[in-house]
Amino acid sequence: MPDAIYWSASRIAAEIRAGNLTSREIVDACLARIEQVNPKINAVVQLVAGRACAEADELDRLAASGRFRGPLHGVPITIKDSLDTEGIVSTGGTMGRKNFIPSEDAPVVARLRDAGAVLLGKTNTPELTLSGETNNLIYGRTLNPYDLARSPGGSSGGSAAIIACGGAALELGSDTGGSIREPAHLCGIAGIKPTSGRTPRSGHIVPHAGGVMDSLTQIGPMARYVEDLVLALPIICGPDGRDPAVVPVPVGNP
Repeated sequence: MPDAIYWSASRIAAEIRAGNLTSREIVDACLARIEQVNPKINAVVQLVAGRACAEADELDRLAASGRFRGPLHGVPITIKDSLDTEGIVSTGGTMGRKNFIPSEDAPVVARLRDAGAVLLGKTNTPELTLSGETNNLIYGRTLNPYDLARSPGGSSGGSAAIIACGGAALELGSDTGGSIREPAHLCGIAGIKPTSGRTPRSGHIVPHAGGVMDSLTQIGPMARYVEDLVLALPIICGPDGRDPAVVPVPVGNP
């Protein structure tokens, strides 16, 4: 099981589907890894372990009866704190939202969960995502897991750091001027900033209708393996009825 935290999300889903792994086993393993590394790197800022374990148990009951929620059935994920998550404090790194608890998931988060992903918690971001350094007045600084004297980058630095450590198999980051690409590079993982108009930004601290900046901000997946970007990107793409810039263009086979 210790090796499983470094498997791709694609393999984790396949092993669960084949009956070789349970969602509860991999969720427990990732939660244990977060407990081990997070005091040093400060990547995960909100944890919902009890809820995640309950969701994993329910997914395992479905799997035992031959039913699977979707292509991410049982896969443990974390989500950047700039995206709304139902029932979990979502600050966007700013003091004005220190205690803000959304009543619903951002559409991209809901799509991953509808596909069977298990949300473990939220990862750190600079205030309003507006920095290449992951640090804010609420949670403090996130450190690079390969060298605690260095930065994981930003603004999706918490996302990249916990993925690199094996604390989650998949994440959602956001990118305006490098906020997926820089942390992915500095933490040795994979990430993609999708084409403008592919993924809805509803429920993100930097929303749509951003004037001249609007076309620059995108939501995209982050993972240890490129194959997981291929798996996750089509799940989060497409109109949500709220973000007017997102168009119904099919995602081709990369």
